[in-house]
Amino acid sequence: MADWLCSRLPAPPPTRRVIAVDGKVVRGAVLPEGRVHLLSAYDTSTGVVLAQVQIVAKSNEIPAFAPLLEQVKTRLGSLAGVVIVADALHTQVAHARAVAAAGGHLYVSVKANQPTLYAQLKQLPWAQVPVGDQHRDTGHGRRETRTVKALTVQTPGGIGFPHAQQAVRITRTRTVAGKRTRETVYLVASLPTAHAQPTDLQQWARLEWHIENRLHWIRDVTFHEDAHRARTGNGPAVAAVLRNTAIGFHRGNGETNIARATRRANRRPHDLITTVTSSYPTTQ
Repeated sequence: MADWLCSRLPAPPPTRRVIAVDGKVVRGAVLPEGRVHLLSAYDTSTGVVLAQVQIVAKSNEIPAFAPLLEQVKTRLGSLAGVVIVADALHTQVAHARAVAAAGGHLYVSVKANQPTLYAQLKQLPWAQVPVGDQHRDTGHGRRETRTVKALTVQTPGGIGFPHAQQAVRITRTRTVAGKRTRETVYLVASLPTAHAQPTDLQQWARLEWHIENRLHWIRDVTFHEDAHRARTGNGPAVAAVLRNTAIGFHRGNGETNIARATRRANRRPHDLITTVTSSYPTTQ
């Protein structure tokens, strides 16, 4: 039986780059072999998509993870110290080993697709663990409280997942129109307590939603991606890259409302041309 310690230390960990990985189906673009499914890596600190791969027909996101990781590594030069956050689909042994081999860290949720690991996390002595971090939000008639508890293993093999150093439980309590709901999520992190305290685990778990809210939603609502009917070769993937580039450009300029920034850019195309052409130094 492993010895478990509460993940609470006074020393603050270093600020880390967090990359969110998630897939999206371009619903309007149907190729002869099927729908177009893209897997993207989103830099949550800059709002820029670092890499994107198209998933092979009749496959899924899991085999596309390694090629995506290689593209991110090439773009950044190294994954040392980088935290990769993803949903439960990517709680895969091969993923954990690939990220660790590249010097990065994996932080993923655990669900029924990993039944043994899920049962192990659920059975930990959470009732004995003090709250590590708690965050409350209000707005739009909703009240939400997110409570984080974390345990770190003291003996090797304490968590049945490669390179896992902490077990995490996040409880979300939400009240909307007087109705109260409660959701419990379990996660594993490959960083020790000294480098990932409960406040960080709380923030990183929320950043996993950034790619959905700040990229995919904008591609759908602002750029009407699902209405795009490209049905030839790499056309849908290329169009998605252009949308990613536009969003990243506006994020880089500090824009928070991409729809408004896009309308302004449409009225001032010369500003865009000047920015793009002046970004590359000429060679004498």
